[in-house]
Amino acid sequence: MEFKEIKELIKLVNESNLTSVSIRQGEFVLKLSKEKEVVTPTVVTASPQVITTPVVTSAMSTETPKAEVKSSAKSAEESTENKDQNLVTFKSPMIGTFYRAPRADAEPFVKVGDTISAGKVLCLIEAMKIFNEIESDVSGKIVKILVDNASPVEYEQPLFLIEPSN
Repeated sequence: MEFKEIKELIKLVNESNLTSVSIRQGEFVLKLSKEKEVVTPTVVTASPQVITTPVVTSAMSTETPKAEVKSSAKSAEESTENKDQNLVTFKSPMIGTFYRAPRADAEPFVKVGDTISAGKVLCLIEAMKIFNEIESDVSGKIVKILVDNASPVEYEQPLFLIEPSN
C-alpha cells in the first residue's frame, strides 16, 4: 500500500463516524483508530429575576389551559392559608426530580408532623444524575408536603409548609 493511499484512508476515517479501521494485505497490516469526541455538559442556572409565575386575571384569554388556572388558584389559596397560620413555605432551590427518601425501600427523610431543625435533610432533588440533599433552613414542624415522590420540580416551587418554632 502506498503512502498516498494511507493518507486518503486517514482522511476518510476522520470524516466518517467510524472509530477504527483495520486493513491487511499479506504481511502488511494497517490499523487506524480515533477517540470518540468527549462532550462536556454545560450547566446553565437561571436567576430568580428571569422566572415568572403565571398570574390569573379577569382579562385572561380563553385559550389558557384550565390546569394553569387551577394551579394558580391553588397557590393563591395556599398563600392565604400560610398567612393565617404563620407558616414558612420551603421552596425548591433547583430544577430536578423530587425524592422523599434516599431509596425506594427506605423511610422518607421527613413526614407530616415531624419536628425538624435547621440543617435537617428534607428531601433529595436529582439533577443531571446527581442526587442533591436539600436541607432545611428553618427549625419547626412539617405541616404539609406539597409534592409527590418522584415528581419533577421547578426552581422556587413550594415543597413543604413548615410551622416555625419560636
